[in-house]
Amino acid sequence: MKKVAIVYGEMKNDIQKRALEELTRTLLDYTVEYPVCLQYTDTLDTDAFRCIYIGTKDNNPYIQSVSKNTLSAPESYAMSVKNSTVVIEGYDDAGVLYGVLDFYNKYIIKFEHSAPGKFWVNLWDNEELPDFEYTSAPSIKERGLWTWGHVIYDYREYLHNMMRLKMNCVIIWNDFVPTNARDIVEYAHSCNIRVIWGFAWLWDVHCDVFDLEKLEGEPEKIFSKYEREYASACGDGIYFQTFTELETDNINGVLIADAAAKFVNKTAGLFYEKYPNIEIQFGLHADSVKKKLEFISAVDPKIRIVWENCGSFPFAWLPTCIEDFSETKEFVRKITCLRGKDDCFGVVTKGLVMLDWKQFEHLQGSQCIGVSSKYMKANRVERKSRIWKRIQAGWLIHADKAHEMIKEMCDMKDGDMSSFALVEDGMFEENIMYPVALYSEMLWDCKADTKNLMMEVALRSYVCFE
Repeated sequence: MKKVAIVYGEMKNDIQKRALEELTRTLLDYTVEYPVCLQYTDTLDTDAFRCIYIGTKDNNPYIQSVSKNTLSAPESYAMSVKNSTVVIEGYDDAGVLYGVLDFYNKYIIKFEHSAPGKFWVNLWDNEELPDFEYTSAPSIKERGLWTWGHVIYDYREYLHNMMRLKMNCVIIWNDFVPTNARDIVEYAHSCNIRVIWGFAWLWDVHCDVFDLEKLEGEPEKIFSKYEREYASACGDGIYFQTFTELETDNINGVLIADAAAKFVNKTAGLFYEKYPNIEIQFGLHADSVKKKLEFISAVDPKIRIVWENCGSFPFAWLPTCIEDFSETKEFVRKITCLRGKDDCFGVVTKGLVMLDWKQFEHLQGSQCIGVSSKYMKANRVERKSRIWKRIQAGWLIHADKAHEMIKEMCDMKDGDMSSFALVEDGMFEENIMYPVALYSEMLWDCKADTKNLMMEVALRSYVCFE
């Protein structure tokens, strides 16, 4: 009986290390002892092992010598199993990581229940592994979650679970920069996740109480806040909201869409003047600008507009809100390329889990987030379970609506867009709930059959239903 060996290439960064860790973790569920980890060399004797080769053409000589793949998309991978030898090749390091993750999702699960009475694959058995070929690339370029920072109770597990779902970006909105911001970013980067820090540009829960005509000097204050607090937080960009989260199109007779576009452009100009390559994302609530899109089209094209509140599910709070789905779809068609085909476009979808606004309180000063106790996390999991049951029931019926909307946007943008799901205070760090896992797979493969995706995701051992 041969031992299993993971044969990897030159280890240059933390993403490659994560791939090795995740493959080891997967194999331990289907083996009886730790796999042997071997760095590939020309003199390596692999005859005694059942080998799994991982890496890119650049960092693993074995893959370079045997691969005929022509991977061209960032984060893509190719997987093959032939004569019980496994090769997982990535276009880049992220592709290796995602290929490793999908070795379980796409291969092991496929044969785990392949015959009556056969419930697992034991890679140490003498039995030959079934041959397999699979190549995959993400449909949507930027895939992630949006959350308030103070309701991340374990940032490592939150980010690790995002990684398991092949998500690569998180927007963290907070009242203050966390004291452990650098640690959060460093861990995120090791999981191939970019961190976008969110803060307000003249936005509050009562954003209609100020005078839009008195905005002079505000851009300088916002830029100063960034330099004072966020520039040193090592993030990959900033996300802001301003005075658009209203159900009216004006404040005291001033058109919100017009005022917001001018204010945003002026403020962003200060950022671009000093930091020309900074990424800026504008969280725009559609309610107040739906009928005034001509003004929003004037927003600087370098700014990524991230739309939310666009109508029914998947933009509504509940997955059962589908009454205006056709109208929502038509509106999304308008905004997807509002500033041209190369429009920096993104969305925040909902229909998952949100803050309990009756219990919400703004933070008072900077805090160390994502380091809660085991007891506190267990307590909140129990409190959230009933909410998740109702949400999951809606997704089981209307998942096709979310998938249809994602596919529509993806087709119009050729995948060059951002899609974030709002998952806040849902204990995602403890349990990967089925709707979140399903959503993430829709972003990765928006052309797949919805029912097949639903079944495949449901089979994953790490996906929870309660």
